[in-house]
Amino acid sequence: MLAKTPKPPYFAVIFTSTRTPGDHGYEAMAARMIELAAQQPGFLGIESARGQDGLGITVSYWRSEADIAAWKANAEHLVAQSKGKEEWYAAFATRVAKVERDNAVVRGS
Repeated sequence: MLAKTPKPPYFAVIFTSTRTPGDHGYEAMAARMIELAAQQPGFLGIESARGQDGLGITVSYWRSEADIAAWKANAEHLVAQSKGKEEWYAAFATRVAKVERDNAVVRGS
């Protein structure tokens, strides 16, 4: 499902990753992080996909860079970040972008 974002400007955090083999608690933590992020001030939505080749892309949308910084510093999120670096990800990159324009079309809504 597409995130319902407001009129720009707003910010996108783009997290691209490849996983290590096995779950090791990843799916439960990923679900918890989505639930927790949705409770954070400035959270606007999230979109996520993982391909058959293991490449995953998750984009979360935020009102401001300060909201992103607060989310990055969230205690429970810090635990997930540490587990990701140590156990869950073979490789990852995080990018932050300012969305200045958007154009969405949703048929049948």
